[in-house]
Amino acid sequence: MSDDFRFTLKATDGNARLGAITMPRGEIRTPAFMPVGTAGTVKAMYLDQVRDLGADIILGNTYHLMLRPGAERVARLGGLHSLIRWPHPILTDSGGFQVMSLAALREIDEKKGVTFKSHIDGSVHHMSPERSIEIQGLLGSDIQMQLDECVRLPAERAEIEKSTEMSLAWAERCREAFGDQPGKAMFGIVQGGDIPDLRIRSARGLAGLDLKGYAVGGLAVGEPQEVMLAMLETTLPELPTAKPRYLMGVGTPDDILKSVARGIDMFDCVMPTRAGRHGLAFTRRGKVNLRNARHAEDLRPLDEESDCPATRDYSRAYLHHLVRSNESLGGMLLTWNNLHYYQQLMQGIRKAIAEGRYDDFVAETQEGWARGDILPV
Repeated sequence: MSDDFRFTLKATDGNARLGAITMPRGEIRTPAFMPVGTAGTVKAMYLDQVRDLGADIILGNTYHLMLRPGAERVARLGGLHSLIRWPHPILTDSGGFQVMSLAALREIDEKKGVTFKSHIDGSVHHMSPERSIEIQGLLGSDIQMQLDECVRLPAERAEIEKSTEMSLAWAERCREAFGDQPGKAMFGIVQGGDIPDLRIRSARGLAGLDLKGYAVGGLAVGEPQEVMLAMLETTLPELPTAKPRYLMGVGTPDDILKSVARGIDMFDCVMPTRAGRHGLAFTRRGKVNLRNARHAEDLRPLDEESDCPATRDYSRAYLHHLVRSNESLGGMLLTWNNLHYYQQLMQGIRKAIAEGRYDDFVAETQEGWARGDILPV
């Protein structure tokens, strides 16, 4: 593995990009999907399983880990990698999104950062750009995100513009706090809501900082898919082609296909794990709701052609029973299925770009979803 953080662009097909990030803890094949390990665990999965499914990197959450068990404690215990038994790359988000969505009584000051009350016990915490980078360093994160302010859409232009400028100022402070760490990276986060000129302003400002990678944030926060895609089409031409591009919090399999087509390299989303815990399976035939009574006496698996045991070896009748009974095993098996599907999708995406047939792959995948699930027994 490389002693430095490096991104290599290996092939393109239209705007879709095939590449690899190399760093001391391993290689990340791109386009990549990063399972979300919010509090040091990918919910309902062993991390050995997550690795076996094809994940090169997982995501940890700064907000949750700083509250419990605490960043200093994680550092005393040897860092997040050894604590959770994941020796491969970890990306941590800055905590900005969770402060917006979970914390109570949030107060924001451009110079001081964010003061907020924990959603767990009401205790008061402070996070400046410098403290966010310090926390991510204590965790031992390989790819660290700048502290940003995320605005929930729809919002007024004045609010979005203020947030965008603050996030740009914080990016520069995070870069200074991060310093020179050859084997690690800090990514800036493009904000600007759903306003094209603010997106361009943010992207150009971040590009001028010459960071190791760039994320597109502030999407997947309530806007329609067409708005998200339009913002990508506006933003991505302003970012350096030689640096990785990460779309935060996205998304559905269809979101991923369409975002790769516009030049995105990295994704994370709770969707496959959260859906699994609520009885929803992603398959090559589209989504399957195992709560539905049609599965109650169906001894067929979700997909007999799959190489994932959860998908191939367990009957729909049993999965239906587990889900309806609120048994933990139901969520475990469907999460296993869903993460397998997402990683198989990424593998197919990478292969198609390498072969110069990405548009055909997208069409074939969407046709499979459109055909729908197998007929009931």
